[in-house]
Amino acid sequence: MICLENFEKKDYSELINSVKNAKDLMQFGGPEFTFPLTEEQIDKTLSDENRIAFRVVNVSNGSTIGHCEIYFKDNAAKLGRILIFDKNQRGKGIGEQMVILLLQFISENRKERNVELNVFDFNIGAQKCYEKVGFVINPDKKLIREVEGETWTALNMVLNLEEWKK
Repeated sequence: MICLENFEKKDYSELINSVKNAKDLMQFGGPEFTFPLTEEQIDKTLSDENRIAFRVVNVSNGSTIGHCEIYFKDNAAKLGRILIFDKNQRGKGIGEQMVILLLQFISENRKERNVELNVFDFNIGAQKCYEKVGFVINPDKKLIREVEGETWTALNMVLNLEEWKK
């Protein structure tokens, strides 16, 4: 079982150490960050009052297992920077639990009801995770990113909290 706690300065090093290369950083953080990730970059992004960052905690032993964020913009909540640090822990339902906790947080604390996220088209595991929770692909919106000479396509996925809660 997991819970979300506020992501604080003391948690930065775990996040920085979990991002091993430029491709991992793009997949996790998007174009706002440049490799290697630094405390200054994290400070800058978290200085935005519309962004909330969480440390994902294993309830049984208090260890950090991941990171996730919500960004509020244009009357919508955007989920992002969802990362499970240990690759061996991926594909075990933790991502699904993280997304549900984020949706519950928005539902209980905010007025926004439209939620979206972006996921790279090759990240099939993450797409399946988001679909399981209730997200659907928005065919009208795609983002193209250049990463080390490769072109990556990010799919946009959407969910309405009123529909989700039913």
